[in-house]
Amino acid sequence: MKKVYLDFAATTFVSSEVLNEMLPCFNTIYGNTSSLHGFGRDASAIVDRARDRVASAINAKNSNEIYFTSGGCEANTMAIKGIAHSYASKGKHIITSKIEHQSVLEACEALKTEGYEITYLPVDENGIVSVPSLLREIRKDTILVSIMAVNNEVGTIQNLKTIAKLAHEKGVLFHTDAVQALGAIKIDVQDMEIDALSISAHKIYGPKGCGALYLKNGIKIEPLISGGNQERGKRGGTLNTPAIAGFGKAVEIAVRDMFVNQQKLKAIRHYFLEKVKENIDYIKINGDPHQKINGTVSISFEMVEGESLLMLLDLEGVAVSTSSACTSNVLKPSHVLKAMGIEDEIAQGTIRFSFGKSTSKEDIDYAVEKLAGAVKKLRAISPITKAGRR
Repeated sequence: MKKVYLDFAATTFVSSEVLNEMLPCFNTIYGNTSSLHGFGRDASAIVDRARDRVASAINAKNSNEIYFTSGGCEANTMAIKGIAHSYASKGKHIITSKIEHQSVLEACEALKTEGYEITYLPVDENGIVSVPSLLREIRKDTILVSIMAVNNEVGTIQNLKTIAKLAHEKGVLFHTDAVQALGAIKIDVQDMEIDALSISAHKIYGPKGCGALYLKNGIKIEPLISGGNQERGKRGGTLNTPAIAGFGKAVEIAVRDMFVNQQKLKAIRHYFLEKVKENIDYIKINGDPHQKINGTVSISFEMVEGESLLMLLDLEGVAVSTSSACTSNVLKPSHVLKAMGIEDEIAQGTIRFSFGKSTSKEDIDYAVEKLAGAVKKLRAISPITKAGRR
Protein backbone atom coordinates (compact mmCIF):
# COMPACT_ATOMS: atom_id res chain seq x y z
CA MET A 1 0.00 0.00 0.00
CA LYS A 2 1.30 3.44 -0.93
CA LYS A 3 1.80 5.88 1.94
CA VAL A 4 1.27 9.60 1.46
CA TYR A 5 2.00 12.16 4.18
CA LEU A 6 -0.07 15.35 3.85
CA ASP A 7 0.30 16.65 7.41
CA PHE A 8 3.43 18.78 7.19
CA ALA A 9 1.77 21.57 9.20
CA ALA A 10 1.78 19.16 12.16
CA THR A 11 5.43 18.21 11.77
CA THR A 12 8.12 17.53 9.18
CA PHE A 13 10.86 14.95 8.80
CA VAL A 14 14.40 15.90 9.75
CA SER A 15 16.35 16.76 6.60
CA SER A 16 19.67 15.06 5.92
CA GLU A 17 21.56 18.37 6.13
CA VAL A 18 20.07 19.02 9.56
CA LEU A 19 20.77 15.50 10.77
CA ASN A 20 24.42 15.76 9.69
CA GLU A 21 24.71 18.98 11.68
CA MET A 22 23.33 17.28 14.78
CA LEU A 23 25.25 13.98 14.77
CA PRO A 24 28.61 15.23 16.19
CA CYS A 25 26.76 16.69 19.18
CA PHE A 26 25.72 13.25 20.40
CA ASN A 27 29.10 11.59 20.86
CA THR A 28 31.91 13.95 19.82
CA ILE A 29 31.04 17.44 21.03
CA TYR A 30 28.99 16.41 24.04
CA GLY A 31 30.01 18.87 26.74
CA ASN A 32 27.57 20.91 28.82
CA THR A 33 27.41 24.44 27.41
CA SER A 34 27.57 25.81 30.96
CA SER A 35 30.88 24.07 31.72
CA LEU A 36 34.01 26.23 31.69
CA HIS A 37 36.39 23.62 30.29
CA GLY A 38 37.15 22.97 26.64
CA PHE A 39 34.38 20.41 26.15
CA GLY A 40 31.83 22.95 27.38
CA ARG A 41 33.30 25.74 25.26
CA ASP A 42 33.09 23.56 22.14
CA ALA A 43 29.42 22.85 22.81
CA SER A 44 28.78 26.51 23.57
CA ALA A 45 30.32 27.49 20.24
CA ILE A 46 27.80 25.27 18.44
CA VAL A 47 24.93 26.94 20.28
CA ASP A 48 26.36 30.37 19.50
CA ARG A 49 26.49 29.51 15.79
CA ALA A 50 22.87 28.35 15.86
CA ARG A 51 21.85 31.52 17.67
CA ASP A 52 23.58 33.60 15.02
CA ARG A 53 21.77 31.67 12.27
CA VAL A 54 18.35 32.20 13.83
CA ALA A 55 19.03 35.90 14.44
CA SER A 56 20.17 36.38 10.85
CA ALA A 57 17.12 34.56 9.45
CA ILE A 58 14.67 36.96 11.09
CA ASN A 59 16.94 40.04 10.92
CA ALA A 60 17.30 40.48 14.66
CA LYS A 61 19.77 43.20 15.64
CA ASN A 62 21.76 40.90 17.91
CA SER A 63 21.98 37.17 18.48
CA ASN A 64 21.50 37.79 22.21
CA GLU A 65 17.85 38.55 21.37
CA ILE A 66 17.33 34.81 20.68
CA TYR A 67 16.36 32.49 23.55
CA PHE A 68 16.14 28.76 22.88
CA THR A 69 13.12 26.88 24.23
CA SER A 70 11.60 23.39 24.02
CA GLY A 71 9.33 24.50 21.15
CA GLY A 72 6.70 26.95 19.98
CA CYS A 73 4.30 26.30 22.85
CA GLU A 74 6.91 27.18 25.46
CA ALA A 75 8.02 30.23 23.49
CA ASN A 76 4.42 31.49 23.29
CA THR A 77 3.81 30.87 26.99
CA MET A 78 7.13 32.44 27.94
CA ALA A 79 6.35 35.56 25.92
CA ILE A 80 2.78 36.07 27.11
CA LYS A 81 3.15 35.17 30.78
CA GLY A 82 6.66 36.58 31.06
CA ILE A 83 5.76 39.97 29.56
CA ALA A 84 2.45 40.11 31.46
CA HIS A 85 4.15 39.58 34.82
CA SER A 86 6.96 42.03 34.06
CA TYR A 87 4.61 44.86 33.02
CA ALA A 88 1.79 44.27 35.50
CA SER A 89 2.49 47.63 37.14
CA LYS A 90 1.56 49.35 33.85
CA GLY A 91 -1.63 47.39 33.35
CA LYS A 92 -3.27 43.99 33.19
CA HIS A 93 -5.00 44.07 29.81
CA ILE A 94 -3.91 41.83 26.93
CA ILE A 95 -5.32 41.63 23.39
CA THR A 96 -5.18 38.52 21.24
CA SER A 97 -7.46 36.94 18.64
CA LYS A 98 -10.07 34.18 18.61
CA ILE A 99 -8.04 32.02 16.21
CA GLU A 100 -4.74 31.76 18.07
CA HIS A 101 -2.91 28.52 18.77
CA GLN A 102 -4.02 26.73 21.91
CA SER A 103 -0.77 27.59 23.70
CA VAL A 104 -1.56 31.31 23.37
CA LEU A 105 -5.21 30.92 24.36
CA GLU A 106 -4.41 28.79 27.40
CA ALA A 107 -1.66 31.15 28.56
CA CYS A 108 -4.17 34.00 28.39
CA GLU A 109 -6.81 31.98 30.23
CA ALA A 110 -4.29 31.22 32.99
CA LEU A 111 -3.56 34.95 33.35
CA LYS A 112 -7.27 35.63 33.81
CA THR A 113 -7.09 33.71 37.11
CA GLU A 114 -4.45 36.25 38.21
CA GLY A 115 -6.68 39.23 37.52
CA TYR A 116 -5.67 40.01 33.96
CA GLU A 117 -8.30 40.99 31.40
CA ILE A 118 -8.13 39.39 27.95
CA THR A 119 -9.78 40.75 24.82
CA TYR A 120 -10.23 38.30 21.94
CA LEU A 121 -10.42 40.08 18.58
CA PRO A 122 -12.84 38.76 15.94
CA VAL A 123 -11.84 37.71 12.43
CA ASP A 124 -13.68 37.93 9.10
CA GLU A 125 -14.94 34.97 7.09
CA ASN A 126 -11.43 34.45 5.67
CA GLY A 127 -9.72 34.43 9.05
CA ILE A 128 -8.23 37.96 8.90
CA VAL A 129 -8.01 39.71 12.26
CA SER A 130 -10.08 42.89 12.43
CA VAL A 131 -7.75 45.91 12.61
CA PRO A 132 -10.61 48.36 13.42
CA SER A 133 -11.50 46.13 16.38
CA LEU A 134 -7.92 46.34 17.59
CA LEU A 135 -8.04 50.13 17.50
CA ARG A 136 -11.26 50.13 19.51
CA GLU A 137 -9.99 47.70 22.11
CA ILE A 138 -6.58 49.19 22.98
CA ARG A 139 -6.76 50.89 26.38
CA LYS A 140 -4.42 52.80 28.66
CA ASP A 141 -3.82 49.63 30.67
CA THR A 142 -3.15 47.43 27.62
CA ILE A 143 0.36 45.98 27.87
CA LEU A 144 0.52 43.40 25.08
CA VAL A 145 -1.03 42.50 21.73
CA SER A 146 -0.40 38.91 20.55
CA ILE A 147 -1.52 37.97 17.02
CA MET A 148 -0.25 34.95 15.09
CA ALA A 149 1.58 35.48 11.80
CA VAL A 150 -0.01 32.55 9.95
CA ASN A 151 -2.96 30.52 11.13
CA ASN A 152 -2.05 26.89 11.68
CA GLU A 153 -5.40 25.50 10.45
CA VAL A 154 -6.35 27.56 7.39
CA GLY A 155 -3.04 29.18 6.45
CA THR A 156 -4.26 32.79 6.46
CA ILE A 157 -1.51 35.42 6.75
CA GLN A 158 -2.20 38.31 9.12
CA ASN A 159 -1.35 41.99 8.60
CA LEU A 160 1.46 41.93 11.14
CA LYS A 161 3.23 45.16 10.24
CA THR A 162 0.00 47.18 10.44
CA ILE A 163 -1.02 45.57 13.73
CA ALA A 164 2.42 46.07 15.29
CA LYS A 165 2.55 49.72 14.20
CA LEU A 166 -0.87 50.43 15.70
CA ALA A 167 0.13 48.76 18.95
CA HIS A 168 3.34 50.80 19.17
CA GLU A 169 1.52 54.05 18.47
CA LYS A 170 -0.41 53.33 21.67
CA GLY A 171 2.71 52.31 23.60
CA VAL A 172 1.81 48.61 23.59
CA LEU A 173 4.18 45.69 23.00
CA PHE A 174 3.56 43.25 20.14
CA HIS A 175 4.17 39.48 20.09
CA THR A 176 3.52 37.07 17.24
CA ASP A 177 3.38 33.29 17.01
CA ALA A 178 5.34 32.75 13.80
CA VAL A 179 5.64 28.96 14.04
CA GLN A 180 3.77 28.38 10.75
CA ALA A 181 5.31 31.43 9.07
CA LEU A 182 9.01 30.61 9.23
CA GLY A 183 10.12 29.40 5.81
CA ALA A 184 6.75 30.28 4.27
CA ILE A 185 6.96 34.07 4.29
CA LYS A 186 9.76 36.57 4.83
CA ILE A 187 10.16 37.55 8.46
CA ASP A 188 12.00 40.75 9.34
CA VAL A 189 11.46 41.64 13.00
CA GLN A 190 12.90 45.11 12.55
CA ASP A 191 10.89 46.08 9.49
CA MET A 192 7.72 44.48 10.91
CA GLU A 193 8.27 46.15 14.30
CA ILE A 194 7.96 42.88 16.22
CA ASP A 195 8.92 42.91 19.91
CA ALA A 196 8.63 39.18 20.56
CA LEU A 197 8.32 36.24 18.17
CA SER A 198 7.95 32.48 18.62
CA ILE A 199 9.31 29.85 16.21
CA SER A 200 9.81 26.09 16.22
CA ALA A 201 12.29 23.68 14.61
CA HIS A 202 10.09 20.72 13.70
CA LYS A 203 7.94 22.74 11.28
CA ILE A 204 10.95 23.41 9.03
CA TYR A 205 12.62 19.96 8.80
CA GLY A 206 14.40 20.33 12.12
CA PRO A 207 14.18 18.21 15.28
CA LYS A 208 11.21 18.12 17.63
CA GLY A 209 11.51 19.59 21.10
CA CYS A 210 13.35 22.78 20.12
CA GLY A 211 12.14 26.29 19.47
CA ALA A 212 13.10 29.88 20.12
CA LEU A 213 11.74 33.15 21.39
CA TYR A 214 13.00 36.36 19.83
CA LEU A 215 12.82 39.12 22.42
CA LYS A 216 13.85 42.63 21.40
CA ASN A 217 16.61 44.00 23.61
CA GLY A 218 15.28 46.21 26.38
CA ILE A 219 12.01 44.36 26.87
CA LYS A 220 11.59 42.86 30.31
CA ILE A 221 10.41 39.30 30.78
CA GLU A 222 9.96 37.14 33.85
CA PRO A 223 11.52 33.67 33.46
CA LEU A 224 9.06 30.82 33.04
CA ILE A 225 11.54 28.11 34.09
CA SER A 226 13.83 28.57 37.07
CA GLY A 227 16.88 26.52 37.98
CA GLY A 228 19.91 28.16 36.43
CA ASN A 229 21.45 31.09 34.61
CA GLN A 230 21.20 29.52 31.17
CA GLU A 231 19.93 31.73 28.32
CA ARG A 232 21.19 34.83 30.12
CA GLY A 233 18.98 34.12 33.11
CA LYS A 234 15.76 34.01 31.09
CA ARG A 235 15.31 30.20 30.96
CA GLY A 236 16.80 27.66 33.35
CA GLY A 237 17.80 24.18 32.20
CA THR A 238 20.64 22.46 30.37
CA LEU A 239 20.60 23.38 26.71
CA ASN A 240 19.71 20.66 24.18
CA THR A 241 22.83 21.16 22.07
CA PRO A 242 22.06 18.60 19.33
CA ALA A 243 18.55 19.95 18.77
CA ILE A 244 19.72 23.56 18.85
CA ALA A 245 22.45 22.77 16.30
CA GLY A 246 19.83 21.18 14.06
CA PHE A 247 17.46 24.10 14.55
CA GLY A 248 20.09 26.60 13.50
CA LYS A 249 20.82 24.64 10.33
CA ALA A 250 17.12 24.15 9.58
CA VAL A 251 16.49 27.90 9.85
CA GLU A 252 19.42 28.65 7.58
CA ILE A 253 18.12 26.19 4.97
CA ALA A 254 14.53 27.45 5.27
CA VAL A 255 15.61 30.99 4.38
CA ARG A 256 18.10 29.84 1.74
CA ASP A 257 15.58 27.67 -0.11
CA MET A 258 12.39 29.62 0.61
CA PHE A 259 11.76 30.89 -2.94
CA VAL A 260 12.30 27.49 -4.57
CA ASN A 261 10.25 25.65 -1.93
CA GLN A 262 7.38 28.10 -2.12
CA GLN A 263 7.21 27.92 -5.92
CA LYS A 264 6.95 24.14 -5.70
CA LEU A 265 4.34 24.27 -2.93
CA LYS A 266 2.31 26.79 -4.90
CA ALA A 267 2.24 24.44 -7.90
CA ILE A 268 1.37 21.43 -5.71
CA ARG A 269 -1.42 23.35 -3.98
CA HIS A 270 -2.92 24.41 -7.33
CA TYR A 271 -2.71 20.86 -8.69
CA PHE A 272 -4.31 19.45 -5.55
CA LEU A 273 -7.23 21.90 -5.57
CA GLU A 274 -7.92 21.34 -9.24
CA LYS A 275 -8.00 17.57 -8.71
CA VAL A 276 -10.29 17.89 -5.70
CA LYS A 277 -12.70 20.18 -7.54
CA GLU A 278 -12.80 17.78 -10.50
CA ASN A 279 -13.64 14.77 -8.34
CA ILE A 280 -15.64 15.97 -5.33
CA ASP A 281 -18.77 18.16 -5.10
CA TYR A 282 -20.08 20.22 -2.20
CA ILE A 283 -16.81 21.44 -0.74
CA LYS A 284 -15.78 24.70 0.88
CA ILE A 285 -12.19 25.92 0.80
CA ASN A 286 -11.47 27.84 4.01
CA GLY A 287 -9.21 30.82 4.51
CA ASP A 288 -8.33 33.88 2.48
CA PRO A 289 -8.05 33.09 -1.27
CA HIS A 290 -5.05 35.39 -1.68
CA GLN A 291 -3.50 36.23 1.71
CA LYS A 292 -2.36 32.69 2.53
CA ILE A 293 0.67 30.42 2.63
CA ASN A 294 1.13 27.81 -0.08
CA GLY A 295 1.58 24.72 2.05
CA THR A 296 -1.76 24.50 3.86
CA VAL A 297 -5.27 23.88 2.52
CA SER A 298 -8.38 23.58 4.70
CA ILE A 299 -11.42 22.01 3.02
CA SER A 300 -14.88 21.38 4.46
CA PHE A 301 -16.75 18.44 2.95
CA GLU A 302 -20.51 18.72 3.30
CA MET A 303 -22.44 15.67 4.58
CA VAL A 304 -19.22 14.14 5.91
CA GLU A 305 -17.82 13.78 9.43
CA GLY A 306 -14.17 14.79 9.52
CA GLU A 307 -12.88 12.20 11.98
CA SER A 308 -14.43 9.38 9.95
CA LEU A 309 -12.92 10.75 6.77
CA LEU A 310 -9.50 11.00 8.41
CA MET A 311 -9.69 7.36 9.58
CA LEU A 312 -10.73 6.07 6.16
CA LEU A 313 -7.84 7.94 4.56
CA ASP A 314 -5.47 6.55 7.17
CA LEU A 315 -6.57 3.02 6.25
CA GLU A 316 -5.49 3.85 2.69
CA GLY A 317 -2.13 5.18 3.83
CA VAL A 318 -2.97 8.87 3.51
CA ALA A 319 -2.09 11.03 6.53
CA VAL A 320 -4.06 14.26 7.08
CA SER A 321 -5.52 16.08 10.08
CA THR A 322 -8.79 17.63 11.12
CA SER A 323 -7.20 20.62 12.85
CA SER A 324 -4.05 21.59 14.72
CA ALA A 325 -2.07 18.59 15.97
CA CYS A 326 -2.30 20.08 19.47
CA THR A 327 -6.11 19.82 19.45
CA SER A 328 -6.74 16.95 17.03
CA ASN A 329 -7.78 14.54 19.77
CA VAL A 330 -10.61 16.84 20.88
CA LEU A 331 -13.91 15.92 19.23
CA LYS A 332 -15.44 19.36 18.84
CA PRO A 333 -15.63 21.94 16.05
CA SER A 334 -12.47 23.92 15.43
CA HIS A 335 -12.41 27.21 17.34
CA VAL A 336 -10.76 28.75 14.27
CA LEU A 337 -13.56 27.77 11.90
CA LYS A 338 -16.22 28.83 14.43
CA ALA A 339 -14.55 32.25 14.73
CA MET A 340 -14.72 32.52 10.93
CA GLY A 341 -18.49 32.01 11.09
CA ILE A 342 -18.56 28.47 9.71
CA GLU A 343 -21.48 26.40 10.98
CA ASP A 344 -20.66 23.52 13.31
CA GLU A 345 -22.08 20.99 10.87
CA ILE A 346 -19.72 22.17 8.13
CA ALA A 347 -16.79 22.65 10.48
CA GLN A 348 -17.07 19.05 11.67
CA GLY A 349 -16.45 17.88 8.11
CA THR A 350 -13.20 19.78 7.68
CA ILE A 351 -9.80 18.33 6.82
CA ARG A 352 -6.45 20.13 6.79
CA PHE A 353 -4.11 19.06 4.00
CA SER A 354 -0.55 20.35 4.26
CA PHE A 355 2.26 19.78 1.80
CA GLY A 356 6.03 19.57 2.07
CA LYS A 357 9.06 19.71 -0.14
CA SER A 358 8.86 15.96 -0.74
CA THR A 359 5.21 16.01 -1.88
CA SER A 360 4.83 14.90 -5.50
CA LYS A 361 2.03 15.00 -8.06
CA GLU A 362 1.90 11.21 -7.79
CA ASP A 363 1.22 11.62 -4.06
CA ILE A 364 -1.59 14.05 -4.85
CA ASP A 365 -3.12 11.76 -7.48
CA TYR A 366 -3.21 8.86 -5.04
CA ALA A 367 -4.49 10.98 -2.14
CA VAL A 368 -7.32 12.56 -4.17
CA GLU A 369 -8.37 9.18 -5.54
CA LYS A 370 -8.68 7.78 -2.01
CA LEU A 371 -10.25 11.01 -0.76
CA ALA A 372 -12.98 10.94 -3.41
CA GLY A 373 -13.76 7.31 -2.62
CA ALA A 374 -13.91 7.94 1.12
CA VAL A 375 -16.18 10.97 0.73
CA LYS A 376 -18.52 9.02 -1.55
CA LYS A 377 -18.64 6.14 0.93
CA LEU A 378 -19.40 8.38 3.91
CA ARG A 379 -22.04 10.38 2.06
CA ALA A 380 -23.80 7.17 1.07
CA ILE A 381 -24.39 6.37 4.75
CA SER A 382 -24.73 9.95 6.02
CA PRO A 383 -27.84 10.69 8.12
CA ILE A 384 -27.60 14.32 7.02
CA THR A 385 -30.25 15.14 4.44
CA LYS A 386 -30.13 18.09 2.13
CA ALA A 387 -32.44 18.48 -0.82
CA GLY A 388 -30.71 17.58 -4.04
CA ARG A 389 -27.44 16.68 -2.33
CA ARG A 390 -27.72 12.91 -2.05
